[in-house]
Amino acid sequence: MDQQSTVPSFSELINPTWQALHVLGGSGKNDEIYDEVIKLLGLPDSVVDVVNNSGENMVGYRLAWARTYLKKYGAINNSSRAVWSITPEFMSTKELDASQVVRKVNQIVRDTARADSSKSTATETKVIAETVEQSDELNSWRKRLHSLLVHMDPFAFERLAKRLLREMGCDAVEVTKKSSDGGIDGIGKFKLQGIFSFNIAFQCKRYKDTSPIGSPAIRDFRGSLTTDIEKGLFITTSTFSKAAKEEAAKPGKQQIDLMDGEEFMDKLAELGIGLSEEKTYVIDENYFAKI
Repeated sequence: MDQQSTVPSFSELINPTWQALHVLGGSGKNDEIYDEVIKLLGLPDSVVDVVNNSGENMVGYRLAWARTYLKKYGAINNSSRAVWSITPEFMSTKELDASQVVRKVNQIVRDTARADSSKSTATETKVIAETVEQSDELNSWRKRLHSLLVHMDPFAFERLAKRLLREMGCDAVEVTKKSSDGGIDGIGKFKLQGIFSFNIAFQCKRYKDTSPIGSPAIRDFRGSLTTDIEKGLFITTSTFSKAAKEEAAKPGKQQIDLMDGEEFMDKLAELGIGLSEEKTYVIDENYFAKI
């Protein structure tokens, strides 16, 4: 059986996403929604850890489609800080008809396509997918950037991580030059509000392999941390398995913070490291034709 076929479709994730947002009090970040949906559906590790050919977590990818459809339906909105929230009009709605959401959004896209009479029916159908992919989460720039990251020299990726940590507020960041040793790749000092400081250590895994990082890698990293390290950060271009996330947050052990490929790219974009935002416009051709 194809592993991807075991993952719920995006339409099957629309209502769980909706329920998750209600459980979270009406708003939540991507990872909060992701975790809550997995809990609500009771998805096993064998499903949660499935990735596509690009190394993207399939549950996360299809949840992005579900959120996009809910946004186009008018049920949710997202802020510049990637916080999704239920719109006031839908706050009292406890359950949605997923098939109705899909039909309405597809109709909206078809109507937009038909506004240009030169578009064929086949083109209209294609526009549905293209329009959805224009969402911030599914943009093609992510795929291009991910490809660049996974093909970088491992030392270059560590230097990029060093730059990112500096931009995020870390001082005295150093790369240890011990790539692929399974231990610490760099150290630094993080300052909170410019007052409280923590010694941190980080490990970078630039994986061409699409398999998620497993729990053994987290245990190995934790084992390499010395007593003066107060925070450990594991950075990867890949994803983390459910077992890896549980291991990183295991009670009674030193907590390890995780930054997967999606979060890494989000931070690069947010801080403008190697990326710049491009503004564009949608032309109302009907307006110019009738003015």
